[in-house]
Amino acid sequence: MPDARKKPCCICRCWFRPDPRVGLRQRACKKPDCQAARRKKKQKEWREQHPDYFTARRMHERNEERRVPEPLELPSPLNQLPWDIAQDEFGAKGADFIGVMGALLLRAAQSQFKIYVPEDSRVTDTLHVKPAQSQIEPVREWIRVEKKAGATGYGRKGVPA
Repeated sequence: MPDARKKPCCICRCWFRPDPRVGLRQRACKKPDCQAARRKKKQKEWREQHPDYFTARRMHERNEERRVPEPLELPSPLNQLPWDIAQDEFGAKGADFIGVMGALLLRAAQSQFKIYVPEDSRVTDTLHVKPAQSQIEPVREWIRVEKKAGATGYGRKGVPA
C-alpha cells in the first residue's frame, strides 16, 4: 500500500500515520490510552445496539446446564415468589423469561413512581389535629358494683359506686 497520509486521532486529536496493514480504517493512534478509550467507546455502542444480548445469552447458558439451575437472583418483591415451582411448571428457560420480564416491569413501574413527586408538603400531612377542647377519656374497665345495705358507697379498688 502506498504511504498513507497522516490523519487526526479520534480520541486525542494528535496527528498520526496509520498502520499500513489497517490503512484508512484506523481511527485512533497507537497510544495505549487512545486504544483503550476507542475500545471502550465501541463496546458501549455495540451494547446500545444489542441491549438484550447478554440477558439472552445468560438464559441460554442456564438452559444448557445439565443440572437444574438455581433460581435467578431477582429484586424484591420478586425474590419472594416460589421460583422452584415455576421452574417445574415452565422449565428453566420459561421461569427465567418470566423473572426477567417481571424485573423489567418492576423497574418500569418504579421509574414511573419517581416522576410523581408531591408538589405541596401540606397535601401529605393528613393526620388529624388535636382539638382545642379536651375530650372525655374512654372508660377502660367496667366494674359492676352492687350496693349492699350498710355499704360505705365504695366498691372494689376504691372506685366510687
